Amino acid sequence: MSEPAFDDPVWHNGKALRKGYTTGSCATAAAKVAALMVLRQHIIHQVSIVTPSGVTLRLNVESPHIEGQQAMAAIRKDGGDDVDATHGMLIFARVTVNDSGDITLRGGEGVGRVTRKGIGLAVGEAAINRTPRQTIEAAVREVIGPTRGAEVEIFAPEGEERAKKTYNGRLGILGGISIIGTTGIVTPMSEESWKRSLSLELEQKRAGGMERVILVPGNHGERFVREQLGVSGELVVTMSNFVGYMIEEAVRMGYRQIVLVGHPGKLVKIAAGIFHTHSHIADARMETLVAHLALLGAPHALLLAVSDCDTTEAAMEHIDAAGFNHLYDHLARRICQRIEQMLRFTQTPPQCDAIMFSFDNKVLGANRSPEAIARELQC
Repeated sequence: MSEPAFDDPVWHNGKALRKGYTTGSCATAAAKVAALMVLRQHIIHQVSIVTPSGVTLRLNVESPHIEGQQAMAAIRKDGGDDVDATHGMLIFARVTVNDSGDITLRGGEGVGRVTRKGIGLAVGEAAINRTPRQTIEAAVREVIGPTRGAEVEIFAPEGEERAKKTYNGRLGILGGISIIGTTGIVTPMSEESWKRSLSLELEQKRAGGMERVILVPGNHGERFVREQLGVSGELVVTMSNFVGYMIEEAVRMGYRQIVLVGHPGKLVKIAAGIFHTHSHIADARMETLVAHLALLGAPHALLLAVSDCDTTEAAMEHIDAAGFNHLYDHLARRICQRIEQMLRFTQTPPQCDAIMFSFDNKVLGANRSPEAIARELQC
């Protein structure tokens, strides 16, 4: 199978839309080329990386500089035709090679700091997400070899100003941008084109004889299915935010079982009857959590604490501390009830199941035994 081509455009309404790459890819490429310049002791003007999605990027290097065992380089963020607040800015890496054997990574000027729990990073850490951390460290390790060490600093001089146009402040990330990206590539698509492409994958799998499907919001769901449920990733189709659309498409195609798997941050909305889960469409996460906690007899103090949270992850910490983790089984059952209501006029509705998991890949709750669901999926 040939590798995905970055230069292949995405077509919409007869117009070719150009792909871009994430701040995580920029940071990875900058760190890699800085490490290369230290070892080779000469300036490099172009660098290649392979993104987590398997796409090879060949990127131009800006502001390269070497001084002994330290080098610095920048990559300019390009969002393609999906322009965002970070488009066009420089993401820098400063790499100092040493004999420690360890690679340390930190965020410098313009990279935000985490000030509140609930986004999967510790308070006080630089806002460099898990996948970019892994790709930056792996790229530097590949260059310096197994025995050397390195200090890596990612910084973005425009970051603090650019971050004012993002949601970072609402998430408690202050002082700059986030270094993010699970695939490394930014794919511009209109909503309709995106939905059709997701539906096409459903159609291809159904044509291949598949009768059971697992719908996940994104990459984390697929990883959980493989690693924790022990179920083949072949059964997984991404639904993104288009929950209702993808369920209806699966029903139209004749799937016999639909399993929704995801983090409560997305799935809790379905328990409120919200079948398009993008925050621009609707966001009733805290209200839904509060309502169902109240139905389970939660104390008023817990309801107030959850209501004041900005993220589902932060609310989950309060729920866990109060001993109300049975909420997630309850929500999973309510999600299935909502789907059954949506499909009430369907002559032969599929079996519907829901499983919620945490950021650390643990099962939080399900409408019935996750083991039983996994066994059925493996049939």
